[in-house]
Amino acid sequence: MDYVFMMDSDSDLPYDLKVKYDIPVVYMPYALDGKEYFDDLGQTLDHKSYYDRMRAGAVPVTSALNEEVYWEYFEPILREKDLLFVAFSSKMSSTIQAVYATREKLLEKYPSRKFIVVDTLSISMPLTLLALKAHEMYRAGAPIEEVADWLEKNKLRAQGWFTVDDLKYLKRGGRISPTAAAFGAMLDIKPVICEARDGTLQSVDKVRGRKKALNVLVEKLVEYDPDPDESPVVILHADAPEDAVDLRDLILKKNPRLRIRIDHVGPVIGAHCGPGTLAICFLGHERTI
Repeated sequence: MDYVFMMDSDSDLPYDLKVKYDIPVVYMPYALDGKEYFDDLGQTLDHKSYYDRMRAGAVPVTSALNEEVYWEYFEPILREKDLLFVAFSSKMSSTIQAVYATREKLLEKYPSRKFIVVDTLSISMPLTLLALKAHEMYRAGAPIEEVADWLEKNKLRAQGWFTVDDLKYLKRGGRISPTAAAFGAMLDIKPVICEARDGTLQSVDKVRGRKKALNVLVEKLVEYDPDPDESPVVILHADAPEDAVDLRDLILKKNPRLRIRIDHVGPVIGAHCGPGTLAICFLGHERTI
């Protein structure tokens, strides 16, 4: 190929698929107990150990990469080939501004190169499902502009619906007030949150109890109607494997034709939603929220 297809680890790309398709990944940083890590898709710190440490009181802190680090990732590629970078939503971090600034400087140095950045308006597994479909085109030899155009036209079909188990992590990140978190915990309130059309996260429902929250996730899956022949449905969990299996069984009762994969919420995403988070991710109809 005359160009490279690249992602970042806020996609929660499963490591086995990264290896299978040889996809270059920018590893995003986080700190835990004062030590800096890079999200290398569970290789340095496995997902269960990470969430065990959170439950024990560790408070992970995420941060954005700067232009210098992006230059170290991108410049060796641009020396030899063009680059298509599939980025997580610009509405969830300022780091894409460093990507754009680095691209501008690199194109000044390598004016004959193409360097396309796609703002997917997604994060985590919805981004990955979108990217993996585009990567099929890449492997088949589609030119860089065609793959980027497909991503732009289809990115709002990437659906992510999730619920958290403990509101304190949303409170810690400033997404809900301390008062709302306290009353919510007392009443066993479980929010249902989605990735919205504008690339932000939106709370769309609040229900009492975990079981009701999982049923709402399944209702949204049915509403947005994924094609079982196009892409799998992925259930993500933050160290809640039994609940993930229960959720899979609920989905298959609604549509036994769906292919379902169960995987992990990565550490950067998990820092903001906490252990016990569950998500349904798929390619379906366009987002309406």
